[in-house]
Amino acid sequence: MTVTLMVRMHLVDDPDHPTVFRRSVPSPVGALTVTETGGAIARVSWGTGFSDETRLLRKAAAQIEAYFAGTRQSFDLPLAPTGSAFQRAVCDAMCAIPFGETRTYGEIAAELDASAQAVGNACGANPIPILIPCHRVLGAASLGGFSGAGGIETKVALLRHEGAAGLLI
Repeated sequence: MTVTLMVRMHLVDDPDHPTVFRRSVPSPVGALTVTETGGAIARVSWGTGFSDETRLLRKAAAQIEAYFAGTRQSFDLPLAPTGSAFQRAVCDAMCAIPFGETRTYGEIAAELDASAQAVGNACGANPIPILIPCHRVLGAASLGGFSGAGGIETKVALLRHEGAAGLLI
C-alpha cells in the first residue's frame, strides 16, 4: 500500500495564509500583546509571553512605550481591524478622535446613521484597543464600557493618562 502525504506550505506573502507574529509590551495598564498579520497590526490584547521581532512589531512597541511615557499622542502604524463594514466604520470614527478628547456613542451613531447601541457593540468588539482608541468613546450620561483587561478601571486610567480626566470628576 502506498500512502501519499500532501503538505501545503505557505509563504509569508501568501494572502490566504498570512504569517502571524506577536510581541508583548509592558504598559501601565498591564502587559499588552501586539499581533501582526499580513504586514499590519491586527490585534492588541492583554497578556505576556511573546517576543517575535519584526520591523513593524518593534515600531509598534516603541510607539506604545512613547504613548505611555507621554511623548506620543497618536500612532502611525498600519492597522487591519477585522469585522463587518460597520465595525470598521466605527473603528475609523474612533481613530478620528484626537488624544485627550472624547465622543459619545450617540455622536458616532448619528454620524454613521446607526443606533448608539450598535456603536457600543462595535466599540466592544474593537480588536485593536489603545491603538484604535475605543476608550475615548463614552455613554451620554456614563463612561460606558470597556472590554479590555481591567474593564472600566482601565478605561479611566487611559482617559486620565490623556488628560481627559476632567470628564470623570
